[in-house]
Amino acid sequence: MLDINARIAEELNVRPQQVSATVALLDEGATVPFIARYRKEVTGALDDTQLRTLEERLRYLREMEERRAAILKSIDEQGKLTPELAEQINAAETKNRLEDLYLPYKPKRRTKGQIAIEAGLEPLADALFNDPGLNPEEEAQQYLNTDNEDASLHVKDIKAALDGAKFILMERFAEDAELLGKLRDFLKRDGQVKSRVLDGKEEEGAKFRDYFEYAEDWSKVPSHRALAIFRGRNEGVLAISIGLEGDEERPATAGHPCESMIAKHVDISDQGRPADKWLAEVVRWTWRIKLLTTLETDLMGELREKAEEEAIKVFSRNLKDLLLAAPAGQKATIGLDPGLRTGVKVAVVDATGKVLDHTAIYPNPPQNRTAESAAVIAALCTKYDVGLIAIGNGTASRETDKFVGDTLKHFKLSAQKVMVNEAGASVYSASEFAAREFPDLDVTIRGAISIARRLQDPLAELVKIEPKSIGVGQYQHDVSQTQLARSLDAVVEDCVNGVGAELNSASAPLLARVSGLSNSIAANIVTYRDQNGAFKSRAQLKEVPRLGPKAFEQAAGFLRINNGENPLDKSGVHPEAYVVVKRIAEKNGREINSLIGDSAFLRKLNPADYTDEKFGVPTVTDIIAELEKPGRDPRPEFRTAKFEEGVEEIKDLRPGMILEGTATNVTNFGAFVDIGVHQDGLVHISALSDKFVKDPHEVIKAGDIVKVKVMEVDVARKRIGLSMRLSDEPGEQGSGGVKKGDHRESRQAQRHNNRNRQQQGGQGGGRGSMGDLLAAAMKNKK
Repeated sequence: MLDINARIAEELNVRPQQVSATVALLDEGATVPFIARYRKEVTGALDDTQLRTLEERLRYLREMEERRAAILKSIDEQGKLTPELAEQINAAETKNRLEDLYLPYKPKRRTKGQIAIEAGLEPLADALFNDPGLNPEEEAQQYLNTDNEDASLHVKDIKAALDGAKFILMERFAEDAELLGKLRDFLKRDGQVKSRVLDGKEEEGAKFRDYFEYAEDWSKVPSHRALAIFRGRNEGVLAISIGLEGDEERPATAGHPCESMIAKHVDISDQGRPADKWLAEVVRWTWRIKLLTTLETDLMGELREKAEEEAIKVFSRNLKDLLLAAPAGQKATIGLDPGLRTGVKVAVVDATGKVLDHTAIYPNPPQNRTAESAAVIAALCTKYDVGLIAIGNGTASRETDKFVGDTLKHFKLSAQKVMVNEAGASVYSASEFAAREFPDLDVTIRGAISIARRLQDPLAELVKIEPKSIGVGQYQHDVSQTQLARSLDAVVEDCVNGVGAELNSASAPLLARVSGLSNSIAANIVTYRDQNGAFKSRAQLKEVPRLGPKAFEQAAGFLRINNGENPLDKSGVHPEAYVVVKRIAEKNGREINSLIGDSAFLRKLNPADYTDEKFGVPTVTDIIAELEKPGRDPRPEFRTAKFEEGVEEIKDLRPGMILEGTATNVTNFGAFVDIGVHQDGLVHISALSDKFVKDPHEVIKAGDIVKVKVMEVDVARKRIGLSMRLSDEPGEQGSGGVKKGDHRESRQAQRHNNRNRQQQGGQGGGRGSMGDLLAAAMKNKK
C-alpha cells in the first residue's frame, strides 16, 4: 500500500501524506464530494478533480496488486519462482508487463510445443539453436520414435521431428517478456491501424465508407475514429489489422521488420551454416503464427481501452455541463410535449414542480384546431399565473413554438416560452419512478411534466434519468458499461453535491445522489417528510430510519433547509462546524443571524483568528464565504437561444445565414448546435475559433448559447455545416468543412443527437399566421 500511495503521489505531483490521508478517508466510506468540501485540512486541500483521479488510480493499482499477488502465488506453487523473476514481477508497472512475465508459467491448453517436449524433442531444438553448424536433417534422424503408447507423441519422420523442434522454439520466443515488450513498443510507435471493407459489404456498410480503405498511425488514431472502426468490425462490414506503412508494396519474399527484431533478440543470423535457414523459418513462423496475432489483439485492446476512456471523458464533460445548466427558477410552468397527429400534451406544474393540471391540444396538422388550442393555453396561463412555457424540442417543436409565440402575443400574456432539450424524457416517463409518482397519468403527460420541471431545475429532473439516456455522448453502447456507469455516476454525484439539495422538496432520486445517502435512505427521508411534515432542522435527519451517524456526517452539509429553525441550515456550513460560526459571533459580539449576508463585515475577518485543532484556515475560509452568500447556487444565470422566425426546417437554411443556437453535444472533432430546424448542425473543430483549438471543450460546452454561420446545407443527407467564425464565407476551404475521416462519425453523432427529435411526418408548413387565425376565430364567435 505504501508503494501504491507513493506512486499516486508522484503521478498527481502531491505529497505522499496527502494521498495516504485521502486513501484512509475513502476506505472509511467517505465520498469524494465530502472529502473535497469538508476535509481540506486532512488532504491538504486536494480538489475534486484530483480526488476523482486519485480514486480511479487507487482502484486500478489495487486491482493490479491483487493480480501481482495471484501471479506470484501461481508461479510459486509450480516451484518455478526464482528471486530474479520475483523481482521482475514486483517491478512491473503495467498490467501488460505483468501478463508478459506470467505468460511462460500461465496454465494453458496442451500446445504443440508441449507435445513436442513430451515427445523428447527439446534436446533437438536446443542443439540446433545453440549450434547452427549442425545439419538439421541429420540431427532429426536421431529423434525418430514410434514406440510410445501415446500415438500423439510419435515422431514418424524427419519433418515431424523438425516441426516439433520448431514449435518448441516458437513458443519459447513468443513467451519472452523482453521481446514482447520491444515488439509492442515498436508497433505502438511505427504501427498503423488499417481497415478495409469485406467483400460484398460495400452497399450494406455504406455508413462506414470512410473506412473502406483506411490507415492511420496507431499512436494518432482519435477515439471517435477508433470506436467507429470497431463498430464497423462488430457489424461485419470491416476487417481491421495492425500493420506498417508500405506493407502492401513489400515483396512476399522480404521479411517483416518484426522478424528482424526477433532474430536479433534471440541472436539468430544467416551466416550460411546448415541450420541457419531452418532457424530463419522458426523466426518467420514465430512472428506470423504466434506473435502477430497476439500483439495485434493486445494493441487493438489497448486502442479500444484508450478510445473508450476518451469517449467516456467526453460524455462525462457534456453530462456535467448539461446537469449544471442554468435553472429558469421557481415559477409556475407549462410543459408542452409537441406532436402532430397525436396532439401536444400539456402539463402545468407550480413553482415547486407539483402537478396542477394537464390536458392535450391539437394546434398542428392534421387537425389544426389552432384557436381552440390557443384558448386553452391562455386560460391555463391566467388560472395558474404561469411564468414559463417549456416546449420539448422533438417532433413538431418549431410549429408548437410558433403557435405559443402567437398565442402569447395575441392574448398579451407575460409568460416566457423556452425550447427545452427533451432527450431522455420518454425514458423517465416509462420509468418505475414515474409510474410511482404519477400512477394515474399517461406516459405522454408524464413526459410533458418532465419537460416543465427540466426547465425549472435541470439537475433535479435529469437525475431521475439514467445518464446514458440523456443524449450527450457518442458510442455509449460500444464502451465498457461498468466504467461508463462509474464515471457518469461520479459526475452526477459531484454536480448534485456541488449545488446542494433542498431537504423539504427534493425527490428521492435527487436525495439518493447526495453524499452518504443510498436509494433506500433517500426513500426513508421522503417517507418521513410525508408522515411528519417539513424538516425544521438538519438535526432532525437523525430521526430518519437507517440514517446513522456516518450517513449524517457525509450528507448533512449538502442538504439545505431554507426556512428552518437554525439559519445555518440553509448554508453549506456543515453542522460539525457550527461551533466555528458561534466562535466568530461571540468574538465580535454579534448574533449569528446578523452575520449572514453582511459582506462588509465578513470580508474583514481573518480566518486564522478562528481556527483550532480540527478546523484550519481552509475550512474557516469556506465558512466565511458561505456566511456571505448562504446556499449560493454555482450554476450560471438563465438565458436561452432565440431561433430565427421563418427558419423552421433544414430546407429553410441558406449558406451565409447567421443564427443563434444551443450547443447540444461536444465531441473531439467539434460541436453540434441546435438552430431550431430539427437537425443539429456541426461546427467542426477547425471552425470553432480563429485560434488553433486542440480540445473543443476549451471553446464550447453543452448548453452554451452561440452564434453560428451556415456554411453548407445538404438537405438530402440532412447535414448542416456551421462555423462559429462569423467572418468565414461559404465555400472557403477550411471554413466549417469536415476533415476526411470525421465524416462518418459526425453523421453517426448527428443521427444520435437527433434520434429523439426526427420528424415522423410533415412539418405543417404553409399555415397562415396565428394572429390571423385567432382573429378570424374570435370574429366568428361574435
